[in-house]
Amino acid sequence: MKISSKKCVLFSSIFALALLSGCSSKQASPSVAIANPASEYCMKKGGKLEIVKEASGEKGMCHLPDGMIVEEWELLRRDNPQK
Repeated sequence: MKISSKKCVLFSSIFALALLSGCSSKQASPSVAIANPASEYCMKKGGKLEIVKEASGEKGMCHLPDGMIVEEWELLRRDNPQK
């Protein structure tokens, strides 16, 4: 039984497309970042955030408009005490 050249090209094309579709890479979904509430609060107060590296890790220092420099979480806790 002889296969016509048109059918051969058609089957070859379908096979090639099937192979190529299996090789396509998935698009990376955008990562969703959750804002640091202490950093957000610092900026809301008009401050500028500075990340300071220490032996124990990193911490954020908030430079407030009045010249005061305070650790960002300390500022948030000070201005928003737990009830």
